[in-house]
Amino acid sequence: MGNKKPFKKLLIANRGEIAVRIMRSCRELGIQTVCVHSTADESSLHVKLADESVCIGPPKPALSYLNIPAILSAAEITGAEAIHPGFGFLSENSEFASMCEKWKIEFIGPSVECIRSMGDKIQSKIIAKEAGLPVLEPIEVNTLSDNEIIREVKEMGFPVLIKASAGGGGRGMKRIDEMEDVLPSISRLKTEAKLGFGDDTLFIEKYITNPRHVEVQILSDKHGNVVHLGERDCTIQRRFQKVIEESPCPVLSEEKRIEVCASAVRLAKHVKYDSVGTVEYLYDQDTEKFYFMEMNTRIQVEHPVSELRTGIDLISEQIKSAANFELEIKQDDISFYGHSMECRINAEDPITSAPCPGEIVHYHRPGGIGVRVDDFIYSGYTVPPFYDSMLAKVLVHAPTREATLARMERALEETVIEGIKTNKDLHLSIIKDPDFRGNNYSTNFLLRK
Repeated sequence: MGNKKPFKKLLIANRGEIAVRIMRSCRELGIQTVCVHSTADESSLHVKLADESVCIGPPKPALSYLNIPAILSAAEITGAEAIHPGFGFLSENSEFASMCEKWKIEFIGPSVECIRSMGDKIQSKIIAKEAGLPVLEPIEVNTLSDNEIIREVKEMGFPVLIKASAGGGGRGMKRIDEMEDVLPSISRLKTEAKLGFGDDTLFIEKYITNPRHVEVQILSDKHGNVVHLGERDCTIQRRFQKVIEESPCPVLSEEKRIEVCASAVRLAKHVKYDSVGTVEYLYDQDTEKFYFMEMNTRIQVEHPVSELRTGIDLISEQIKSAANFELEIKQDDISFYGHSMECRINAEDPITSAPCPGEIVHYHRPGGIGVRVDDFIYSGYTVPPFYDSMLAKVLVHAPTREATLARMERALEETVIEGIKTNKDLHLSIIKDPDFRGNNYSTNFLLRK
């Protein structure tokens, strides 16, 4: 890359900790930043740190962070050459990526074709199968009559999982254990999917009863180069939403690790992927078999887990890839060291899990060797009620998993957030749990507690 900048000015079409995270990489690349914000986020840290800021609407996401014309107008009036969507909001919206293309603004992410093909969970399974990846064969609900659905579910056997094809982030999914729940759940999920994602396409797949959720971090460019940054274990979940992530997966053999990472690279090359992305799998602990689940065509919340083990700045590499720079990192250049872990700190009631917005009276972040905190909050900041409840990500890195657990326990105990309720104690209880420490768990871990 030399001294050449990927872009002079970049607009961040997001908020919270990911907006701050993107801003930091931009600063190190010498790129000026523009942030957009709603009226509810006027005092947010990303607004304070950006070189320029533009208010794009009222608090409701549909009128601000999902308002494509307002975001594109903000880029035009500020002279931003590129837009980084972060995660959530418009990050996997092919229409937005296409509009950026039409306005001659670089979308920091994969091609429109990749977003469309891999964003559809049914289509992505077909593509993955073509690339030689094992998949759980889906029942495509919208193409069948009620009687045909019942017949195919009987053949598949319970439990099954109903999923919205356009869903994500744990939404649009329901486990079914009895035949009488199948059709009513389909009807309900169709309505929810149409309202939440604008697409009521559903599918059903076999539910693995003792699974691990394992994902592989991919990094690629527009010149056909693809590398992986190892796998992450995202098995600790609540209502299909990730709670704790770590790397490497503590139950994989080296043979299985090589196999799953190689298959992720193979898929990325098959679809001509050209950005950062994540290939997600279910790992059946009983049979030791992997099944492709989906591909996320964006940067993930948990990307710092891989950064800590490899020392590679994924956001910087993603921006350079969008600017058509060739990837300078080869697979053999990537060294994996130690064990890393992330805990998502949310503003929520620890008993009901309901969001808990309000003023943070006092905030103290943890520190010390091997500790990283990605956040956007500060003492005196008022958490708005309109958005995702995540406040911060506490990350640690150490030579072994045992040392990582000890470091995370210490870091969580040092974390102080007063004035609102958080899920910090939930994380501490998981970290101290004998089953978690002994790797005796699956995605059902929190259902048993």
